[in-house]
Amino acid sequence: MRKIEGLLVDLDGTVYQGSELLPGAAVAVDGLRARACPFLFTTNTSRKARSDVAASLCEMGLPVVETEIFTAPVAAARWLRQEGLTRVQLLVPAATRADFADFDISDAEPDAVLVGDLGREFTFERLNAAFRSLRGGARLVAIHRNRFWLPEGEPTLDAGPFVAALEYATGQTATLVGKPSPAFFETASALLGVAPSGLAVVGDDIESDIKGGRAAGLISVQVRTGKFDEALLERAGPDERPHSVLSSFADVVGLLS
Repeated sequence: MRKIEGLLVDLDGTVYQGSELLPGAAVAVDGLRARACPFLFTTNTSRKARSDVAASLCEMGLPVVETEIFTAPVAAARWLRQEGLTRVQLLVPAATRADFADFDISDAEPDAVLVGDLGREFTFERLNAAFRSLRGGARLVAIHRNRFWLPEGEPTLDAGPFVAALEYATGQTATLVGKPSPAFFETASALLGVAPSGLAVVGDDIESDIKGGRAAGLISVQVRTGKFDEALLERAGPDERPHSVLSSFADVVGLLS
């Protein structure tokens, strides 16, 4: 395995589960700080603004600042600005709208429809309004395509199935801006100031973290927590498997030796 010069660390299922830190996570972060190892926490969550993600981690007992976190909504906002798309229809929870404060938020003739995880708010009316906007020429943008997540340990539909429904209905292919998009990892690499060849992604999801990281040229490290699935690991091809598998994030500092 190549020398690790920096880390992109997934959050849900890797650092915490539900509302609690996983055992050893705080000690591992202290170890990274003590070794001056550059790192960013990365997450596909679209249920919270980045400031709220930082606040939640602090409440769990892991002191962080916003600049140590790179979220898929933040990546989405950067992409929209780069594309010159200023009028946006948001399918995200109210709490996440803070990350899009600079945009004109409207369901009337938007430039783009941005889809995150609305949970129970994925009503027929909201999906149909998005469908009509897309039929009218708006671009379909997916914050992420996660199939499911594990709130309180129970598998629950995430945004991916609803993105797929809008793709099927409109014939559009969504632009993906969160993990496993290579652009997400490339932007995180640039923010951290570490070349992809020396950067390791640490996460529990073989699709978003491991396959996505490998496709972007990163070292990949999978943890046996959260969404880890031994069967999926066994079925992964040679170019899709993690370079290393750890029992948990608590063991990550040992990879820096």
